[in-house]
Amino acid sequence: MARTFLPRRRSRDYWEIGKAQGTGFAVSCDIGSRIFLLQFFIIREGNMQELKERILKEGRVLPGDIIKVDGFLNHRVDCELMSHIADEFAKYFDIDNVDLLLTAEASGIALTAVCALRFGKPMVYAKKAKSDNIEGGLFKSEIFSYTYKKKVTLLVAKDWIKPGMRVLVVDDFLARGEALRGLCEIVEQAGAELVGIGCAIEKGFQGGGDRLRERGVNLHSLAIIEKAEPGNIVFRDDE
Repeated sequence: MARTFLPRRRSRDYWEIGKAQGTGFAVSCDIGSRIFLLQFFIIREGNMQELKERILKEGRVLPGDIIKVDGFLNHRVDCELMSHIADEFAKYFDIDNVDLLLTAEASGIALTAVCALRFGKPMVYAKKAKSDNIEGGLFKSEIFSYTYKKKVTLLVAKDWIKPGMRVLVVDDFLARGEALRGLCEIVEQAGAELVGIGCAIEKGFQGGGDRLRERGVNLHSLAIIEKAEPGNIVFRDDE
């Protein structure tokens, strides 16, 4: 359930953490807890900025419009940052009405696993090669991998996505949107409902996210990069 914490001054030196988005969640505390609450509020509200700062500090722009963030997101994994990203997604999606989290191997698995643990939901990841431990029918979607410069088939066993399931797709990176398009197709094949897509980083200048939004997909990316040059990364909100 998404919760936004809004500290405000009350009479008799009390603070209220106000309810938001119909959560019905409210707590009062005495003056001695003010500093803690203010720090907690800043942490909650600053997660998108935290991600942007990590991109600016640790990210590198390589030839071919490649943005390298493998020091914290998709090779070496900062699990604490992942948990903050999960909390941020919970502000945009009604997690109580999500039955399953779905991603694609391989780099989306770590983030989705942390989100699934945080939300108390099961997760499934689409495989890119059929293995002997997949039995029965398969949902399939063919995509083009720009990373590997070849066509790839996403595979999910029919055992794990059932008609009527409400599915939230999660991924670490969105560029041209091929993998996410394929995951949306698998949700549709299963007769399930796509609740939305949560993505950590989007390369806005490559258009994949905007194409999904034009199709009516409920897509939220926490950091949208509009321009990427060596030593110069510009976010869409900062233009």
